Amino acid sequence: MTCVVSVLGIDLGKNSCSLAGLDASGAVIKRRRMRPESITAFTAKLPLCVIAMEACCGAHHLARQLTAQGHEVRLMSPEYVRPYVKAQKNDDRDAEAIAEAATRPTMRFVSMKTAEQLDMQTLHRVRDRLVGERTALINQLRAILLERGITVPQGRSKLEQYLAGSPSDADSSHLDSLTPRLRTLIEDWRTEWVELDRRIATFETEFVANARADEAARRLITIPGIGVMNATAMIAAIGTGETFNRGRDFAAWLGLVPRQITTGGRPRLVGISKRGNKYLRKLLIHGARAALPSLLTSATPLGGWLRGLVTRVHKNAAVVALANKLARVAWAVLRHGGTFNAKALATV
Repeated sequence: MTCVVSVLGIDLGKNSCSLAGLDASGAVIKRRRMRPESITAFTAKLPLCVIAMEACCGAHHLARQLTAQGHEVRLMSPEYVRPYVKAQKNDDRDAEAIAEAATRPTMRFVSMKTAEQLDMQTLHRVRDRLVGERTALINQLRAILLERGITVPQGRSKLEQYLAGSPSDADSSHLDSLTPRLRTLIEDWRTEWVELDRRIATFETEFVANARADEAARRLITIPGIGVMNATAMIAAIGTGETFNRGRDFAAWLGLVPRQITTGGRPRLVGISKRGNKYLRKLLIHGARAALPSLLTSATPLGGWLRGLVTRVHKNAAVVALANKLARVAWAVLRHGGTFNAKALATV
């Protein structure tokens, strides 16, 4: 009797990949190690089966190729696969654990991303790197000036004003007292700063164009606190939101739900879990902080909820709670369609 592979687990690697095939009973009947470019040729010869992988670099691209062959691809978070790894961890045992984890009825799977979603995620990552480089440049420049006895207030605009010569004459004399080499270096930093601003603005213009062309992004932007950056990043991360059954599941995936600890036998809620998508969580919190002042004065149930909340908790906690609510509203808009209509929610 010929054994047929029912589930194939693939442990992806840059130079070599390990494969483990399970039969219908869960026994390992096939092991292979091959280069990544040979996987599709190998799976094309297999009968249609379940192919499992960890949702890591290269998994979504390979998943689209395997799906085109007719296989059922299941992607999983690496942290959910880890408990199934046997002792003496190696690539072969990892592939076996991936195949076994894919058969669990309670396993949570990651939705396969399209090429367009991956492209948008890449644009966001590159912009985020450029913003980090600009922030590092500003902090370094302020530190260099501080070593020369020049204190510039915190904030990008304050530093721009100082370098433009708008501070007091006394402060300007400090800048003039710098050595010629350091003044030249500061001018080089300013040139680099302007170039970073230009490149970041180019990405933001592209995000605006993509949001205008995407119907789902236009609906998300109707939500207060959800701008172009949040909308495009959210669609790139979850698509139409079908991966999550509830808005709370999406908020938990973002790490925006409180953790519960037990002290003295009594449960107590503490800070948010901060698990999941760190970048999207950061964008939502920034969006909530920007929308909070206007929502506090709005005659809507959301505004009333916020006014009651800020009287009980710190403002930062209210911002995070608002980010949680915005995430759940955004998921509902993506999953069920429609737009956020603030006027329909206005109180009489």
